[in-house]
Amino acid sequence: MKRRNCLHLFLEGDVASLEGDVASLEGDVASLEGDAASPGGDVAALGGGLASPGGDVASGSAPLAGQCAPAGCPWDTAGSTRPLRRDAERNRQRILKAASEVFTEYGLEVSLDEVARQAGVGVGTVYRRFRTKEELVQALFDERIDAIAAVAERAAGQPDPWTGLVSFMEQMAEMLADDLGLRQLLMFATYGQDRVAYARQRNAPLVEGLLERAQAAGQVRPDLSVTDIPFIVFTLTEAAQITRRTRPDLWRRYLALIIDGMRPARRGVTPLPVPALLPDELEHTMRQHAPRHR
Repeated sequence: MKRRNCLHLFLEGDVASLEGDVASLEGDVASLEGDAASPGGDVAALGGGLASPGGDVASGSAPLAGQCAPAGCPWDTAGSTRPLRRDAERNRQRILKAASEVFTEYGLEVSLDEVARQAGVGVGTVYRRFRTKEELVQALFDERIDAIAAVAERAAGQPDPWTGLVSFMEQMAEMLADDLGLRQLLMFATYGQDRVAYARQRNAPLVEGLLERAQAAGQVRPDLSVTDIPFIVFTLTEAAQITRRTRPDLWRRYLALIIDGMRPARRGVTPLPVPALLPDELEHTMRQHAPRHR
């Protein structure tokens, strides 16, 4: 009887141990299901990669579930400064290229779903690389903000102050006329507000230097303010946006009119580089931008 009781207790211990193992496994499954249900979770993000031709998992280079490379889990990016795997970096560049294309054409209202479609990756892959649209905008436009500063620096190197100022305004208008996303970023600061502040801090002294040099040379009227320059450029790019389907270069005509008004005095007038809109072109342009009835 005593031996039977011992055997019974031994078997009960084994059953309890097995039940504990099952409960542990059920907990693991519940944890994985919770991750999969989370839009920002690792499973959702990896699923986005599986759904895409160029996704992280589809590349075949990710370790199996529960395994890690010697340097650590490549999908564990929290607080990590390790460089991305080659396929992950390739996806990142595809996302940036796609975002550049859709933001340039349609502006910053475009969703990350549309960016993913343009890039040919799952939306989970986009969220793995950029947690918010703010992060994507910041990564994309840093280079363009630096390009604006480079334009101002080249303009400051022009021997003639007037030529330097006008060339800066013309090149800025060209950049913004062709890039709706950059124009919205700089004009409205809807996204990437810290980048907008950085752009203003970096570029404002350069633009001020261009203007003051031209005023000191007696080439620009003394009452023109440094804040007038970006406002003129934004006005020109609004004209470019309105007429982009009718006459995308019409803004150049108004630049010529404006820069004549910037001079303190002049002999004659600057020839206008682009003809005015014809009456039917004006009517067509205005109809395109009329409010829609609902």
